[in-house]
Amino acid sequence: MAKKIIILDDLSSSYEWNIPKAKNIMFVKGSILDDEMLKRVFKEKPEYVFHLAAHFANQNSVDNPEIDLMVNGMGILKVLEYAQLVDIKRFVYSSSGCGVYGLDSKMPFEEHDTSVSLHTPYQVTKLIGELYTNYFPQFVRHADSQCQVLQCLRPGEVPGRYRNVIPNFFYWAMKRQALPITGDGTETRDWTYVDDIISGLLAMGIKEEAIGEAFNLGSAKEHRVIDMANMVNKLSGMMRELYLPREGTGC
Repeated sequence: MAKKIIILDDLSSSYEWNIPKAKNIMFVKGSILDDEMLKRVFKEKPEYVFHLAAHFANQNSVDNPEIDLMVNGMGILKVLEYAQLVDIKRFVYSSSGCGVYGLDSKMPFEEHDTSVSLHTPYQVTKLIGELYTNYFPQFVRHADSQCQVLQCLRPGEVPGRYRNVIPNFFYWAMKRQALPITGDGTETRDWTYVDDIISGLLAMGIKEEAIGEAFNLGSAKEHRVIDMANMVNKLSGMMRELYLPREGTGC
């Protein structure tokens, strides 16, 4: 067990009630863009840094491109700069398959298939994060498979704009509303449970062979969005299938 875990989060897309309460967990509410907050947490001299912060979601980046650039671009640069000042053992950067793999990338995604044919600011800034992390050669980076940062299954998820599809599906189904589906529903996602993602992240933090490498983290199992919608409708007691096709950026 870690002697101390430090969490820096501005709660812009999360809630404090979802943070475990333990004596060895130190929570600091603040932004990775705030130098004073970064000084505060790096003063603790962490040995391992896991960079999971992000201005998430493709459509969110389209609606707010400047914020996206600041958080995903300047944010990772600041964290890397402060990490250089302390004696850390490993830096793990959480990228996104939804970002670094373009629409022209072949399936299944492979780590070396990073594309520059990108279609949203989020994709651009997540790739910037990988490039900045590569600029610091003693650090480790990784890319998640197929939007798994976005589509990771975990307790405590809430519905809302830009949020993951499954909690939104349950919200709409329980309200007896049609489930909005981007496309025709035959599109697939590699939904992965959070414990599996954490296991991958921790392995990257301790395995010597992970240094300087990129990894896709996922279940390697495809599930159709329409099948997930059917499952949610059934679990929520919907008497009939209700769907509402819509356009969007996906992921």
